[in-house]
Amino acid sequence: MALSFFTSLRHCITMRRPVLLYAATWTALLTATVAVASFSPEMAFVSAISTSSSFARQCKAEGTVRIPLDAPGEILCLPARMFMRSKIDFIVPPVFAALVVANSAWVVRATGLWVDHEPR
Repeated sequence: MALSFFTSLRHCITMRRPVLLYAATWTALLTATVAVASFSPEMAFVSAISTSSSFARQCKAEGTVRIPLDAPGEILCLPARMFMRSKIDFIVPPVFAALVVANSAWVVRATGLWVDHEPR
């Protein structure tokens, strides 16, 4: 019984190999897109407030960083010790990325990717 199950499973997988490759390609593409979209604002903010950036050099006091504001002419400098990574910073981006990829996979599935297009 187990042998027939594995034979049937292997047959289903080999028949759907192009579809699985298509799904794997889209999943990889969606994962990369979510990673870029998730981490690029964080990287932009971190590079803007780093003490070595030209943006932060406008603060005259040592050990302060300039915070980006909506108004381009305003300058707000805060102590650098106020900005550090918390434990939740390691959890939120991967969970968000996993949720977006899972939802994207459900959308692909809902569009009928697994439907047989061959006439019987």
